[in-house]
Amino acid sequence: MDRGSEGCLLVEVTATSKNDAGNREKREAVLIRSKRRWVLSTVDLEENRPGPYPIELTQMFNDKKADNTVKFRLQGDGVTREPFGLFTIDENTGVVFVHRPIDREIHPLFHVDFDVLDRQTGKEVDKTLSFNVDIKDLNDNRPEFSPDTIRVSVPENTPEGILQATLQAHDNDQADTPNSQFTMTVVSQEPALPKISLKDLPGTTKIKQLAFTGCFDYDKVKTYKLLVEAKDKGTPAMSSTATIFLEIKDANTHLPEFSSTKYNVEVMEMALNKELLRIGVIDKDTPNTPASRAVFSILKGNEDGNYKIETDPKTNEGVLSVIKGKDFEKIDIAELEIAVENEEKLFQCVNGKALSPKPGSPPKLNSVKVAVKVIDVNDPPEFKKSTEFIYRNENGAPGDVLFVPEIKDEDSNITKIRYELVQDPAKWVSVDPKTGKITTVQKMDRESPSVKNGTYTVVVQAIDDGKPPATGTCTVVIFLGDVNDNAPYLTSKNVVMCGNKVDRVNVIPADLDGPPYSSPFTFSLGEEKLRKLWKLEPTTGVNTSLISLTSLPYGSYSVPLKIQDQQAVESEEVLQVVVCECMVGTVCRGRLPLSSRLGPAAIGLLFAGLLLFALLLFCVKCDCRNKNFQHIPLNLQDEGNQTLVKYNEEGGGSIYKLQPMLTSKYGQMENMKIGSAPPEYMVATDGYRRADNSMLRSSGGYQYNSGTFQEMSNGGGVMSMPFRKQSTVRSYWSGGSQMSRSFSLARAERTLEERIDKKISGLSVDHPVYSPYLYVYEGNGSDCQSLDQLTVSNLGDNLDFLQDLGPKFSNLGGICQQPVERRNVRL
Repeated sequence: MDRGSEGCLLVEVTATSKNDAGNREKREAVLIRSKRRWVLSTVDLEENRPGPYPIELTQMFNDKKADNTVKFRLQGDGVTREPFGLFTIDENTGVVFVHRPIDREIHPLFHVDFDVLDRQTGKEVDKTLSFNVDIKDLNDNRPEFSPDTIRVSVPENTPEGILQATLQAHDNDQADTPNSQFTMTVVSQEPALPKISLKDLPGTTKIKQLAFTGCFDYDKVKTYKLLVEAKDKGTPAMSSTATIFLEIKDANTHLPEFSSTKYNVEVMEMALNKELLRIGVIDKDTPNTPASRAVFSILKGNEDGNYKIETDPKTNEGVLSVIKGKDFEKIDIAELEIAVENEEKLFQCVNGKALSPKPGSPPKLNSVKVAVKVIDVNDPPEFKKSTEFIYRNENGAPGDVLFVPEIKDEDSNITKIRYELVQDPAKWVSVDPKTGKITTVQKMDRESPSVKNGTYTVVVQAIDDGKPPATGTCTVVIFLGDVNDNAPYLTSKNVVMCGNKVDRVNVIPADLDGPPYSSPFTFSLGEEKLRKLWKLEPTTGVNTSLISLTSLPYGSYSVPLKIQDQQAVESEEVLQVVVCECMVGTVCRGRLPLSSRLGPAAIGLLFAGLLLFALLLFCVKCDCRNKNFQHIPLNLQDEGNQTLVKYNEEGGGSIYKLQPMLTSKYGQMENMKIGSAPPEYMVATDGYRRADNSMLRSSGGYQYNSGTFQEMSNGGGVMSMPFRKQSTVRSYWSGGSQMSRSFSLARAERTLEERIDKKISGLSVDHPVYSPYLYVYEGNGSDCQSLDQLTVSNLGDNLDFLQDLGPKFSNLGGICQQPVERRNVRL
């Protein structure tokens, strides 16, 4: 039949009977195809069918099969989709085979497609036919508990009825069939009482609740074991079991009992917060549980609330303490009745039934008697009131009686009580040691620091003659009334007015007195002539502002003010106002202190001091071991008139020095003997001449040459340096007195001179004695004091001389100042 014509398909379903596997029952159904539409058929197959496999399932027919030009093909579940290889088809005959058992709980239905193909080309000759394979259920699953072992904790005092425990089971066979329907029953119970049963949970039959009748007794049975069975209704029936363990939790089934029938204890009279007694109990319930923890109470004998009893959580003992002093004069023995119970209510199971207390009749508790003996002690004196309030005005005259106490003492003679002050911070009062009368000895000032919130507190104590003496105290609070005894004053008498920003400053007064003797204040200027420069606004209030009426030059101004309080008590105050230019806030812009700046003169002085100190070190450490002597030419025409003599660059400084000659018209020249050495120079009127007749002349009229240094065997040496001045020594006059200034090297030269003398005195070789040459300095000396004279004792705080140290120091300071100014650094 071609693809455009009508056709039909025969589907043969083959099933094997369980009774006779060799016989086959064939059911044939002719399915008619109309307009190329195949009719779908369903094939039933029993799950887990026994073999042998493969088993013929069904057979497909096609009208072109007769001419052997077509073949069959399967696709779908069990063929090309999981589980693979379950179904196959004979491509020639169209017989479908199943190759292994099928579990319905895993694969309940298969959808299979088959096609008819041209044998030569492999192309489909008709549309695809689909059929279903429905797996029929067998009772091959038993009910399963989840979980199969259950442990439940049950309090001993649980009332009969439903327990907080459930059982749940499930059967995987086809739902709503006898194979999946089951029942649960209690198979066994150990022990048998109380009877435990199962009840359906409302709304389902697969979940059961545990229920019981009677009561549990922890002391008899602590664990119950139940075996529950779940059985389905299939053929054959299948079942499983679960085990339930009920663990009974101890409850309060025993009352605590006192370890003793009576207690005796002693307490000192008026003792407070003291432990008197520890009461032990015995409880048969499980320790450290609400069933055994004790709760104590005082049933009788504590009507005044003198005692309390608490439970020690560690020992479960009752701790009896006194919290309120007991007066021996009122009672000497107190009888207490103490009862005990547990935190948890009592539960009792008798003969399998729970006993419930009758309403209004609680169970009888165990109790014990405690006798507390009060021991008499010396009672302290007792004031009528522990606190007394007194009212007085401040500044009252001394001698005012403030308070006379009323006192009583049960144990002592009142006439023998003495009184003392315990607290009197300002020493304003005194107390009569016999009567306790408090009297003022000074005026009481309400504005005193000892007065807090308008009250002054005095504490007095009364001491009796008992053994040991007892003391009672009384607090006397004195309320001091205020009087207008203080005038207003300024809280700050110095203010800054930033003239470049504002024209006013705030004036803030205060008054130590309270209302109505303080603010608001009345303000006015102290002098009429000031009204042209200043005004106060407002003139009445808590504070005011001082306003400048004109543009004032920068400077300091004293402004007298008058301030009156509400009662016209007036004070005169002077407000110091500094008018200035402000940069930030109210800080005046001004030059820094002079000590914070270093000008050119000061910098030059520092360099000079450092140079002199270096020279001093150089002279002390030098060692004259080089015979060559070098010098620095003296340029006496340089300004400053200071010359440094360079002795020896390579081998240390010379131990010799030039000693100047001082001369005046009132005195003779003085010279210093430097040493003796063979002369190498001839002195001339115009200079010095060497042995080879060569001359050396200075530019300032001095003629000199380097001397001769002769080293001795002991390490010393002698140098001879001829020197002479051609012209007359110049004299100076200043302020009517003549001063002659010399060329000196201060302390360093004196040290050098001492070393030269020591060297010369140690020479063993005789040399001709030469008269010392005169070295004279001609020119003006420095106008500044010698650095050796700059001491605190003779200079004081006057540093004006630093402002003019001469042109050279000014030049030096200017050079050093330039990098400082470029970095904007202020010294």
